[in-house]
Amino acid sequence: MSREGAEHALRTRAEERDRISGDLLDLESHTTYQLLKGASLRGTTGRRWAAAQESLVVLWSLHDAYRAVLRDAEQVRAARARLGAEQLARLTELLSGASVVLRAAAKPVEQRSLRPQADERLTLDATVTRMDAAFGEVTSALNDIDAVWNAVLPRLDEADADLRRVRELERELGEPADLGAPETELKRLRAAVVEDPLGPPAGHDLDRVARLLSDRRAEVELAIVVKGEYARRRENLVAALDLVRAAESEARLAHGAVVVKISLPPRAQPRSRVDGLSAALDALDASADPWVTRAKRVSALEEEVRKAADQARTTAKALYGLVSRRDELRGRLGACQVMAVRKGLAEDPAAGELYERARTLLWSAPCDLTRAATAVEDYQRAISGGNR
Repeated sequence: MSREGAEHALRTRAEERDRISGDLLDLESHTTYQLLKGASLRGTTGRRWAAAQESLVVLWSLHDAYRAVLRDAEQVRAARARLGAEQLARLTELLSGASVVLRAAAKPVEQRSLRPQADERLTLDATVTRMDAAFGEVTSALNDIDAVWNAVLPRLDEADADLRRVRELERELGEPADLGAPETELKRLRAAVVEDPLGPPAGHDLDRVARLLSDRRAEVELAIVVKGEYARRRENLVAALDLVRAAESEARLAHGAVVVKISLPPRAQPRSRVDGLSAALDALDASADPWVTRAKRVSALEEEVRKAADQARTTAKALYGLVSRRDELRGRLGACQVMAVRKGLAEDPAAGELYERARTLLWSAPCDLTRAATAVEDYQRAISGGNR
């Protein structure tokens, strides 16, 4: 190695040493590393971190030996202002040769041999390569553990916050429930994630507990609202039941008016639901159920009352629509008759028979709409030459 080459190599190695030392200091100050140093780990994580710690021991041993070689090289260079042949040879040996000595590790007695254990000698490049491999094993374990903790621990914190919020709401409602099961499950999940983040995934169980707490929170919030508004909502239900009565009365009137004009099946007779809904409201008044249960019943009853009113109105509209349908068929039949006259088919016996059949059905009471519609189509087809 020339004098200039030795000077350059020493400067390069010094910069490399400072960079490596900085990376190792960053590793030791890493938050997850600090947490793991004092953690009680188990399972997959315990084994993975134990292997990482073994790599870390090797890494520090290599680092110390590496720094010792560079320290010797710097001392050789500082001994004289201008390198002599002897100093240059020594520097070349330190910087290019197998100058890093890795002492043989002490082994447990059951793994020892009576033969002497040889130390390992490495070049600086080989030492850096091996340090980098060990560093990668440690950081890989840190990254994998950190990824799980960053993903799951905030969700556990959110679930714990939800648990506390549900308890606050239940105190406000005055009806505490047993939340021991989700609380126990959250503690178990937290212990599992903290002690063995690389073990079986906790996401599915955490989702289940989070849904349970979310549902419970929604139930209690609804119960608080309904409890505070019950008097007003009951009055609204009474008024809504009056609307159902009116709508059902209109449906019965529509049925009475239509059934004499249009042939209706028995199932077309409107059925009243108002009595059953009124009984459900009376049962709510007399109920001693918790407000969480009563709130659901109130909301369900409100929905049923709304549906009953809508159904009665729809029934009345549909019944009156049957009369409109009959009138529309009468209009079509008249238009077809005009077309028959224009085409010279007014005296056609076959067409005339079809017309009379349709007319008889449409002006009969009650009218069979299905048969009447078919008869009108048959007449229209006949006067159109087989095409509608």
